[in-house]
Parts: sequence; C-alpha cells; structure tokens
Amino acid sequence: MTSRRSAAVVTAGTVLALSGLSAAPASAHGSMTDPVSRVSACYAEGPESPKSAACKAAVAASGTQAFYDWNAVNIANAAGQHRQLIPDGKLCSAGNDKYRGLDLARADWPASRLTSGSHTFHYKGTAPHRGSFELYVTKDGYDPSKPLTWSDLEAKPFLTVTDPGMQNGDYVFRGTVPKKSGRHLIYSIWQRSDSPEAFYTCSDVVFGQNSGSSPAPSASAPTEQQIEDGADHSSVEHGGHGDDDPATGAGDTGAGSKGGEGTTAPSAAPASSSPAPAAPAGPNAPAPAGTSGSGVELAETGGDSSTPYLAIGGAAVLAVGAAVLFGAARRRRA
Repeated sequence: MTSRRSAAVVTAGTVLALSGLSAAPASAHGSMTDPVSRVSACYAEGPESPKSAACKAAVAASGTQAFYDWNAVNIANAAGQHRQLIPDGKLCSAGNDKYRGLDLARADWPASRLTSGSHTFHYKGTAPHRGSFELYVTKDGYDPSKPLTWSDLEAKPFLTVTDPGMQNGDYVFRGTVPKKSGRHLIYSIWQRSDSPEAFYTCSDVVFGQNSGSSPAPSASAPTEQQIEDGADHSSVEHGGHGDDDPATGAGDTGAGSKGGEGTTAPSAAPASSSPAPAAPAGPNAPAPAGTSGSGVELAETGGDSSTPYLAIGGAAVLAVGAAVLFGAARRRRA
C-alpha cells in the first residue's frame, strides 16, 4: 500500500470516528449549592449517618442511594412541561419515588441564610451543558409544614439565566432576591437546551433571624473531597439514561454497571391552574433583560439540535476529500 493510499484510509477512518463522537449524546447532572439544596445538604451530612433530624427522616424514607445520587433529581424528557409532569407535593423529588424523602413537609430542614437584594448563586455542574436556569421563591405565608405545591411558588421566576459561566465546576450567576422574611424555599429548574432533560432542586432558606422554638440547622454544601469520596457509591451514569418512561420521560439514571436503584418515573398529574413557565431559549438566544448570561468559561460539552447535522455534514466533506486523494493515488499507480 502506497503512502498516499495509507493516508486516505487513515483520513476516512478518522472521519468516521470523529463523526460518531460528535453526535454522541451526554447527560447533564448537578444541584444547587448556594443556597444549598436539600439533597446536597443531606449528602454533605453523610448518607450513612446524617446529623440533622430532617436528613435522617429523608434517608429513612428514600434510602442512602438517593443521596449518593444527589446530582440526578431529573426528568429526562421534561421539555419545559414541568408543571404538567410534577404533581403538587412532589416538587422537590420531581415526582421521582427514588427521592421521595425530599418531599417531607417539615420546618427543620437544614437551611441557608439569605438576604433580599443582590446574590451570587452557585450550581454544581458535575456534567455541564448549555441550558437555562429558572429560580422561584415561595409566596409570603409559605408554610413548610405542609407539602410544597406549585401554588406555593410565586407565579414567575425572580431570576432566569441562560448559559451562565462556570468557575471551578460551578455555574455562577447573579440575581436579585425579592424582599422576604422568615423561612422560605428557593425552587430551581435547570432545563437543558441541547436535550429535553431537566433538573430540579429545593433549597430551604431563612431571611432575617432563624427564629422559632427549634431553629433549623445551617445547611452546608458537599466539599470536593466528599464528592470524590462518594463517586464510587453513585449509580448515576453520565453517559446515558437507560430506559426512559414513555409517558413522562423520567430516565432510569441509576440502572448502570454499578447496580444502583434507578430513577423512577413521576406519576402523571393534571396540569396546574397556574401558568406554566415559558420554555427556555436556545443556546444562541440572548439572555433576557435583567439576567446574567454568556459568562466566561462556559462548559460547552453539549450542543444545540443542529450539532448532529453539523457533524454529519463535516464528515461528508472530509470523506469526499479522502475519496479524491484515494482516487489520485490509484491513478498514479496505474
């Protein structure tokens, strides 16, 4: 085989390999760490021996695996239909029975201190992708001793941000927190723009003094060492989602090689009377007014819906070039 022919064969093989890699899907995972989400706080306490009464109850209800899989409270095929797919009373688990302990209605969940006004939010992205974040806060008069419902949240998000930048593995973005007092909850929705998958978190917060007969403990986010130490116990597969539920699209994120319990599908629920949030903008859309977007160090491990087509088109061009080179080599040998 001549050197030219060898080059053509190598080029063609490389094209096929690269086109396959470019079109391969990947999963996003993560959770809010400032203010600290319930699942993050309980994972930080330790799934085997949680310290707070609320986390002990949550582990008793869900089992330890749910908290080793702290970064996978998701619906694989949400596609913006959050209110239609997640029933009232199951917002913190996103309707996934695996995380049912997160829905326990109690006023002693570990909480983060929060003040109204400007705040810098952190969201740990263990498998980052393009997408939009929507943050809601509970209405005045919110009662944490009752199951959380969609009507407990303000009708519109107080912050929407598209493609925020990353710093040290965290999505970091600023927003203005509405004026509140006492105990509340911040609900986040991370809707990917390169996939219908969405992730959900509940963060318990206290505005002002942490009053009450038995003030809740402070929430702490897991350290990088804790995340690393727990990785071997996680059943989350970042490369795919097993068998998706055909009705709701809740992915079986845990049914992988490590044999963990899979994320079960949320129960179907009628649409809420309150308006559903608008579908997030695509990755190339400008951030809405008053939001943070287009940050530095954006982790672009995903793409938009055109990515596979671009990969195929590029592969075709390179393949034609390889064929021309191969044909030229044959003619010279003749």
